[in-house]
Amino acid sequence: MKKFIIVLSIILVSGFVLQSCNKEQSLQEYYIEKQESANFLSIDVPASIISLKEGVSSETIKTYESIKKLNLLAFKINNQNKAEFEIEKEKVKHILKSKKFNELVRVKHKNANVIVKYLGKDDAIDEVVVFASDNEKGFALARVIGDDMQPEKIIKLIDNIDSVDEGNPIFSQLENIVKDIN
Repeated sequence: MKKFIIVLSIILVSGFVLQSCNKEQSLQEYYIEKQESANFLSIDVPASIISLKEGVSSETIKTYESIKKLNLLAFKINNQNKAEFEIEKEKVKHILKSKKFNELVRVKHKNANVIVKYLGKDDAIDEVVVFASDNEKGFALARVIGDDMQPEKIIKLIDNIDSVDEGNPIFSQLENIVKDIN
């Protein structure tokens, strides 16, 4: 009986060890790991610091309120980091191949490939992920995190981006960052 318990314990411990070794890296873990890397630019923007213009529709306000924050992680390619760029790009692609992500769209625009995926149900999205890569410039990985976001309303909000108050200081900071990436 004692031998049986020892063998059973070894099997259980081995199973737990093997299971933890097979754990796939999550997108959140990837963001955290790369935030401090010299080749990456990381920006976290809570939705609360972005304001809407006065007089926008209640539907626009409700859609905006479903968004909690925006995370942006960008890798700018240069002559010294081309090999690392390829490795990091493949890591992100591997993470996004996870079955938990639902694909919304794939687009090729000029030299860039764009993949849009989401987490959640079709009518109640909790996270939208946009991965854009260009072999000359680098890649950007954006996460829009919210509660029960509705894709058609988010698209409508993006189409009506003029509802956002451009006088907000965050826009000039984001504009400068985008210029640095290009």
